[in-house]
Amino acid sequence: MSQPGTPPSPTNGSGGSASLPAHTSPKKLLTALLVPLFMALMAVSVVNVALTPIGSSLGASSSQTQWVVSGYALSFAVPLVAAGRLGDATGRRRMFMLGLILFTLGSLLSGVAPSIEFLIVARVLQGLGSGFINPQTTGIIQQNFTGQARARAYGMFGSVVALAVIVGPVLGGFLIQIFGESLGWRMMFLINVPIGLLGLVLGLRWIPRDRIAPSSGAKRMDLDPVGMVTLALAVFTLLLPFVQRSENPAFWVFLPLGLALLVFFVIWEGRYKKAGHPPMLDMDLIRQPAFRNGIMIVSLYFLGNTSVWLIIPIYVQGHLNQSALMAAMIGVPSALVSAFVAPWAGRRVLTAGRRMVMVGFCFSLLAISGTILLITPVENGTLPVWALAVPLILLGIGGGLTISPNQTLTLKSVPPQVSGVAGGVLSLGQRMGTAVGTALIPSILYALTEAGFHWNLGIIAAFSAIILTLSSGLAFTIADRRLEVRETASS
Repeated sequence: MSQPGTPPSPTNGSGGSASLPAHTSPKKLLTALLVPLFMALMAVSVVNVALTPIGSSLGASSSQTQWVVSGYALSFAVPLVAAGRLGDATGRRRMFMLGLILFTLGSLLSGVAPSIEFLIVARVLQGLGSGFINPQTTGIIQQNFTGQARARAYGMFGSVVALAVIVGPVLGGFLIQIFGESLGWRMMFLINVPIGLLGLVLGLRWIPRDRIAPSSGAKRMDLDPVGMVTLALAVFTLLLPFVQRSENPAFWVFLPLGLALLVFFVIWEGRYKKAGHPPMLDMDLIRQPAFRNGIMIVSLYFLGNTSVWLIIPIYVQGHLNQSALMAAMIGVPSALVSAFVAPWAGRRVLTAGRRMVMVGFCFSLLAISGTILLITPVENGTLPVWALAVPLILLGIGGGLTISPNQTLTLKSVPPQVSGVAGGVLSLGQRMGTAVGTALIPSILYALTEAGFHWNLGIIAAFSAIILTLSSGLAFTIADRRLEVRETASS
């Protein structure tokens, strides 16, 4: 029997889905979860191709349009762990639905924004909704699926992540081309409204009720408000310099403040637990080698991988003078391959273990190395620009073998009652890795080209930094594989 105040654990230990309502199948549940998740992740990248039209339409400066991106990125990342804790403590479906309502409302307001300030606020609302949706998705999967069924669910999760990264810029480019610049960027947001409303209907019908009542003897629910606020401030101040990139060097003063807040948070959580209270994030979870390594693996992977899809458009558009649509289309084969590989990996990850993630990193390293070799032939016209898509297909295979398998293996031993928090921490690792990578790695390219070096050298240097990052992720994967072998031998 479940303890009061904790979600029920899955009841089917045979590797299938846990008990679901009669009218809900695992496929329906995943549909209700993954459609909103796709929207939330796509909203990260879809706006990148629309910053110039937004600036022209609303009379905004470049620093203001940068906040259209930064506001979403920050408000997405800041509530992730706290939202996971709220879902674990009070019920994940209600937090998921709240996030979907916020995201849909933010999309509507973004689409009708009369000014740049209004748009920034609407994007922040969108981001908050995404920050609530993401950890509940992980928590609900952990709660309602076990064993092989859970691995397959995370395989579908990985497909959604892969497609969302690439579909965003492509969809944005198509909408601007079809509707024109002044209306096209608004349609990028408004298209989410009917999908969001559909998601609300599906969520009410297909996501099981899991609202949790407080313990009968408890006067109030202990949600560790100091821990929640401290971590939120720490995440905000750590990410702010990176999401703003080079807009204002003064933002870098926030970095040491964020580190200090993070140290205080760790100390507070330890003392809070010793005092007999439930901490928002139990540090014992972070101390587990498998979980800690999983966070490092996903952070380093996203730090390197997502910056590829920023550098390629910069190179293709800024140097080769190709269209934004061509730049976006180069990534489509990679995303499609990743979307097919991720479910395949989900069916086999429990057997292969960390070896699968190791192979994924190797494919990614081969992809970046192959792309470096094609830069000069593409530059001098020996090969067409779309030839860059060929080695990047290997990056799609690498993503399919890395993202969802790492999530499955990292969360495998996490108790269902804290899976929302655990999922929030993993998602935060993705957001942190993405923010740092997309700020630092393109800066290598810009620094060299602005210093007078050839674009080819700048691209090679930036891609070499990605190789270093992915190699570090591979090193953590190897360490985790050794731990996996030792645990298997001792069992």
